[in-house]
Amino acid sequence: MRINRILLATPLAVLALIIQVGILARLHLPGAVPDLLMLVVVGLALVYGQVGGSLIGFGAGLLADLAPPADHAIGRYALVLCVIGYAAGLTKPDGGQHRSATLPLIVVLGAAVGSTLLYAGVGSLVGDTAARHVGLVGLVLSATLYDLLLAPFTVPLVMAVARRTEHDPLATDTGGGTGAVVGRHPAWLTTGTGLKASRNAMKAIRTGRVPRPAGAGRKGVKGIKGVKRL
Repeated sequence: MRINRILLATPLAVLALIIQVGILARLHLPGAVPDLLMLVVVGLALVYGQVGGSLIGFGAGLLADLAPPADHAIGRYALVLCVIGYAAGLTKPDGGQHRSATLPLIVVLGAAVGSTLLYAGVGSLVGDTAARHVGLVGLVLSATLYDLLLAPFTVPLVMAVARRTEHDPLATDTGGGTGAVVGRHPAWLTTGTGLKASRNAMKAIRTGRVPRPAGAGRKGVKGIKGVKRL
């Protein structure tokens, strides 16, 4: 993974975890705690794709597993966010940017439901039955509601910052305008003689006639008399 992605994802994950543990968890809202860290992972995965999303999700989840007051097995949330980051990254379009907010909103909805169910499922495998006592349906509904309310304020901002720091080769190639385009052609096209020759060649292609070579005699013309079209 590129170094600029690591430098961006690390402080975002740390900041999201601090806000989630220090502020959101202390609100004592009914049901689940708003998962700001998951929204950051989803926002980065929508820009970086499935590989970057899964790596960032694993690192962010492992950070949440180790940060106090974590009371679950280490690696449990890392597995959840790794899967969520990979699944969210699969929705990245070929052009690199979503044309509307509909798909990211659907991804957030699926991530909210999926992360809660996956976290409870992994917990049941390791003997954690807390979700069963609290009520799985209530956790899913409250987590989905809270995440959808937070998503418009976090996911677009994270995606915008990720795009600004992401290196785009297409933008680099075309950003220089005419100079950048000329720089990709051989050096002879940048001279006056070369440009004139290229214009003559293009004219010959449009008219379907081969121009007479400079300095050629009449015999030379007869040698190519039968060649009229390319």
